[in-house]
Amino acid sequence: MSWNPDLGAMMPDMVSADSIETIIVPRARDIGGFEVRRALPTIQRQMVGPFIFFDHIGPAEFLTNQGIDVRPHPHIGLATLTYLLEGAIDHRDSLGTFQTIKAGDANWMVAGNGITHSERTGIDERASDHSLFGIQSWIALPEKEEDRKASFSHHTQTSLPYLDDTGVRARLVAGTAWGGASPIQQFSDMFYVDVNLAANTSIPLPDEHEDRAIHIMQGDIIVAGERYQAGVMLVFRPGDRITVTSGELGARLILLGGATLEGPRYIWWNFVSSSNEKIEAAKKDWATGEWEKGRFQLPFGDADEFIPLPDK
Repeated sequence: MSWNPDLGAMMPDMVSADSIETIIVPRARDIGGFEVRRALPTIQRQMVGPFIFFDHIGPAEFLTNQGIDVRPHPHIGLATLTYLLEGAIDHRDSLGTFQTIKAGDANWMVAGNGITHSERTGIDERASDHSLFGIQSWIALPEKEEDRKASFSHHTQTSLPYLDDTGVRARLVAGTAWGGASPIQQFSDMFYVDVNLAANTSIPLPDEHEDRAIHIMQGDIIVAGERYQAGVMLVFRPGDRITVTSGELGARLILLGGATLEGPRYIWWNFVSSSNEKIEAAKKDWATGEWEKGRFQLPFGDADEFIPLPDK
């Protein structure tokens, strides 16, 4: 759906280099035989707003019969936001959901007290050479929402607010920004925007949020006279008005952030919580493996294998 904020009126006159609080260089991680680059959490930052994990997937090219296979695994205390720029992934979960996510769409899975899911390349994609490029984020839930029932929703690209202005194409995937709001359920203040900039084009960061960051997916940007290349995340100082400008080849960016939560989070494997006791209970429940009557069930249609509880 169309969305038309006046971005030009929001451009600040001056931007200080001191406005960049942290520069994060993502680390390589393996997920199901496929390498991703993880920007959050890091030593410098556990979270940006409620975003506690941020995995940059690809761009990668797969040959026929190849793909990703992330076996069934559990989550608590978070919501996952999967957003693709290229390719497709099949999602299955213990709620009975089967959903293929394609480029421009968003999957929003709320783990709450517990959910199990898998992510695999589908049969149609494996039938020929194919590519995959996107982001998977984890959003920590506020303490009062951590024990809510699990849920899942899929949002097509046509349902997400979209801006197509001179040199700027932007899709508001989640949260609120520049007067617009995504249909994705929101548990705390946040924003997540996919921005595609033509060469030498500027865009302001939303300034109504406490925490704000930019992850450069492709191309490069200039902030306060300094150039930053694809693959890094810039975290900005709260309160400053920020404008970024793309380089000569343009840029693809993810803008993200929101309000900080009421306290830090414990993280162990796929579990996030304000309480270490809740994580210990989830570890025990997954290790017990009472799939029929326990907290965690295996996904419908993908129950022949699972990722065991790690030793540490």
